[in-house]
Amino acid sequence: MRFTIDSVPKRPGRTNEDFAGVVPGAAVVIDGAGIPGTEEICRHGVAWYAHRLGGTLLGLLPLDGSLTTLLAEAIEQVTDAHRDTCDVASPISPSATVALLRVREGTAEHLVLGDTTVVLDRHDAAPLVVTDAREVVISRTYEARLKDVPAGSDDYRRILAELRTHRNQPGGFWLAKDDPRAAAQARTGSCPVAGLRGAALLSNGAGRFVDRFGLSDWPGLLAILTTTGPDEVIRRVREAEAHENVAPDDATIVHCTALR
Repeated sequence: MRFTIDSVPKRPGRTNEDFAGVVPGAAVVIDGAGIPGTEEICRHGVAWYAHRLGGTLLGLLPLDGSLTTLLAEAIEQVTDAHRDTCDVASPISPSATVALLRVREGTAEHLVLGDTTVVLDRHDAAPLVVTDAREVVISRTYEARLKDVPAGSDDYRRILAELRTHRNQPGGFWLAKDDPRAAAQARTGSCPVAGLRGAALLSNGAGRFVDRFGLSDWPGLLAILTTTGPDEVIRRVREAEAHENVAPDDATIVHCTALR
C-alpha cells in the first residue's frame, strides 16, 4: 500500500486534536472530541487521547482479531492509562471518532465510529462512503434550541448537558471514550481488494469538502486526491470556511493506493 497524509490544525499554532497514522497494510484517522471544561477533569486533554488511541491502534492492527475487537482493546488500554489520574467516566472526559482501514489476504476491511469517513474507490461502481451520522442527526435538534440562548448561560449548559446524555447510549450516538463496548456500535464492512483503486480516510473537518460545502462530490474528491493530494482538498476547505464565515476545524486525510 502507498499512503499520502495531510493533517492540519484548525488554526496555525493550535494543537491538532486529529491523529493520522499508517503501518504496512493499515491506516488510522482519529478525530478528537473536546467539550468545554474537559481540562478540569482530565489533565491530559483531547489531543493526548486522540494520539494515544491512534498510536495504540497502530500497534494492534497487525494482530489477529476483528477491527471491532481491536478498537475495544485500544479503548480499554487508553482508558486504563489515565483512569487513576482523571475522571474518565465524566460526560465531558476526552473522546474521539475513529476511521480504520486494514488490508489482509486480499480483503479490505473498514471501520467507522462516529462522523469520520471512509471512502472506498471502487473500479466498477460509485464510491462506497461509510460514516456514522447519528451524532449529527441528534445534535441538529439541539442546535435549534441553542440558537437564541446566550453561550455560557445556565440554559445553554443545561441543553448541552442534555445532549451529552445521548452519548454511548442505546438510541443515541457512539464514540471512543472510556467504555470499550462502544466499539461494537461501529459501522464495519469488507470487500475484495481486487475491486478497489484505493481508499480515503477523513476526519469530519476534511469531510466538509463534500458534505457541508459541496465543493465536489465524492468521486470528485477522490480525483483531486489522486491527481493533486490531500493538501489541496484541505486548502479548499479552508477557503470555504473563510468565505462562509464557518469556524475552522482540524482537518485530516489519509489517501491509500496500490492496496494489493
